Amino acid sequence: MFPIEPLVLVHGGAGDIPSERVPGKLLGVKLAAKVGYEKLRQTGCVLDAVEEAVRSMELDPFFNAGYGSVLTTEGNVEMEASVMCGTTQRAGCVSLIKDIMHPISLARRVMKTPHNFLAGDGAMRFAKDEGFEIMEPAGQLVTDYAREALEEWKESQRRGENEFARTEIGSSNKYKVEVGTVGAVAIDGSGNIAVATSTGGITGKLPGRIGDTPLVGCGTYADNRVGGVSTTGHGETIMRHCLAYDILKRMEYLQEDAQTATENSCKRMTERLIGTAGAITIDAKGQVGISFNSKRMAWAYQKCNTIVYGIEQGQIIEEVLTQ
Repeated sequence: MFPIEPLVLVHGGAGDIPSERVPGKLLGVKLAAKVGYEKLRQTGCVLDAVEEAVRSMELDPFFNAGYGSVLTTEGNVEMEASVMCGTTQRAGCVSLIKDIMHPISLARRVMKTPHNFLAGDGAMRFAKDEGFEIMEPAGQLVTDYAREALEEWKESQRRGENEFARTEIGSSNKYKVEVGTVGAVAIDGSGNIAVATSTGGITGKLPGRIGDTPLVGCGTYADNRVGGVSTTGHGETIMRHCLAYDILKRMEYLQEDAQTATENSCKRMTERLIGTAGAITIDAKGQVGISFNSKRMAWAYQKCNTIVYGIEQGQIIEEVLTQ
């Protein structure tokens, strides 16, 4: 087997991202790829790498995760996240998380329990028992941008716009169309793979709504034999298609390469179910797949001393990092 070059690949969410948000999104995904790669170099652990990459984006208000998460109809932040190890196929998933800066770290902590998924009050009690900081007073993760987005969403409801009009298709409004998620996939030199995904959901969601992000096979999936995938887009649609799992099974059974499988699965999902999506993939040989059928998706990866990134359809930019 040929040696595998370690790599960390991230995305910052797919959607009709407004032009004024593009520079911040690109800076954020490039930073996330760098810090994830550096963590992989330091510890040699792919789980450490994807967690660190996602934590970087959870701190950045340009992304819909952690600080910057969108709001429910009641004006609150309810977050969800998942992480999966391709070596053991152990997973940790959380949902309905409030007032915690890094849901991805809580998801990883769930992996130490006998369970895969904790949500709501039980997850919050677990977080407290594990020493996670619960922000006091509540509501510190709510940004002005998220408040404005919720007001725009409420106005769209008064105008009678439907679900897809307000999320991803055909609108130029700068607030209501962003529904993104953040995610990371990493592979080390031995072919070990891990995936992590985190989100605040969609603006105007009902309290208690759970999307694709914390669901293994939908938002996140990892298997060293085949590869790893993190997805983003319209959660209700991704859930029905089991997008992450479908991409890997195309690679496994149809022998499609990472790029082809990612493109074909996103396309097939939208043809059948309307909602748009994006995904990032690394296969067992370290080859990448990046595809989205929304207007934009910020993505980046680091391999050796090179950062590769983009946000527009067909855009691929390379930068060689200086020491």
